Amino acid sequence: MNKYELALVVNAKLEDEARAAVVEKAKGYITRYNGNITEVEEWGKKRLAYEIQKMREGYYYFIQFEADPTAPAEIERHVRIMDNVLRYLVVKKEA
Repeated sequence: MNKYELALVVNAKLEDEARAAVVEKAKGYITRYNGNITEVEEWGKKRLAYEIQKMREGYYYFIQFEADPTAPAEIERHVRIMDNVLRYLVVKKEA
């Protein structure tokens, strides 16, 4: 099992419950592919470096997890088509 981090930038115009649902859905994809979530960090609302879909702010979330090497590609495949996710990135963390 390798260690990974999923970074999500979620639409800032969403209500709290809808934002939480987006994060829970992403966490569900991690567990679906036998991932083990170790930590979820919420950085809150931040100004974006550049405008994305006519939005200047987004909510940042960082989800640390452990998974097999094939899991990140599958997780990205699902997160890519999620509504209200402006940007995402899965990176492998050093051991």
